[in-house]
Amino acid sequence: MTVEDMALTFVPKLGVRGAVHLLRCFGSAAAIYSASEDELRSRAELRADIARDIANGRGMRDAEREAEYCRRCGITPVASTDDAYPPLLREIDDYPAVIYVNGDVEALTRRSVAFVGTRRMTSYGSRMCDALMRELSEAAPDVVVVSGLAYGVDSACHRGAVTYGLATVGVLANVLPAVAPTAHERLAASMIAKGGALVTELNSQTKQNGRYFVPRNRLIAGMCAATVVVESPDAGGAMVTAAFADGYDRTVLAVPGRATDECSRGTNALIFNRKAQPVMSARDILHELMWDARTEGGPRHAASDLSDDARALLRHFDADPVTMDVLQLRSGLAPSELAALLMDMEFDGAVRRVAGNRYEKTI
Repeated sequence: MTVEDMALTFVPKLGVRGAVHLLRCFGSAAAIYSASEDELRSRAELRADIARDIANGRGMRDAEREAEYCRRCGITPVASTDDAYPPLLREIDDYPAVIYVNGDVEALTRRSVAFVGTRRMTSYGSRMCDALMRELSEAAPDVVVVSGLAYGVDSACHRGAVTYGLATVGVLANVLPAVAPTAHERLAASMIAKGGALVTELNSQTKQNGRYFVPRNRLIAGMCAATVVVESPDAGGAMVTAAFADGYDRTVLAVPGRATDECSRGTNALIFNRKAQPVMSARDILHELMWDARTEGGPRHAASDLSDDARALLRHFDADPVTMDVLQLRSGLAPSELAALLMDMEFDGAVRRVAGNRYEKTI
């Protein structure tokens, strides 16, 4: 994390996507601020006024003030180029260049599932939240539960996670260290005490005006391998989050309800329109994500037992899961050849398919 990372977020008219574009062009915020105005315009095709602002160090003073605020309030700023940044969040087109964290930053890098839903939760929704958290803690205690700390389904899932020993992350639409709603301050404190965290993309100089809930929802969807809609009417924040997850090619799941229940209209519609898979237990979630697979005694084969083609393909994997498009580009294999080879390697226990049609090596 450098002061330049933070400064990038204070450049007027640049915006989130503009910052992402610059980082892809130059590789780091430090390199962006080292570039000349002409270089910024030619390489990144920036508007003249924005290029001039960056070349003149615009945003640096604000960033230094923000860094001091973070130190004073015990907030950890995390840049998108840091290892502590949520790996799945970095894959979306509009990820924030910097996020601000209270709590255990390590929780952001673990595999995670988002649970969202209506604020007007019914008793059925409450029972499902509790059951899903309890079952998840038993079947996959390392999974992190992510939600928005709002009333209803969000807070029920956070509380259930804390109760059953799961780490849980609240993504906020306000500036830290404040918690909104204030009624959830004790819940937020217990989340942090149990190894979870609070996250926002908003710096302390943000003017609160109620426009940040939808952008917040994209972070919830972007951080997680899957989004589970527990209970929702046919419109609302949970449905927006599900739409973001679908657009990011992440798994969307929904808890079915009675056709006559207002709070199940959204979840039932997601299932009916094939936008979500039905989920009735935590094991359904793990099965859909292929996180329930267990290979007794480790992989069936060592790397030396694989074919020459398989061993060659393994060299193109990163520490994080990669897509077939990336593997095809790196290996030069035709799509049909790559698909067949990956299938053989899955059978041999050398790779595993995870959410978003991505693959990770297991040996």
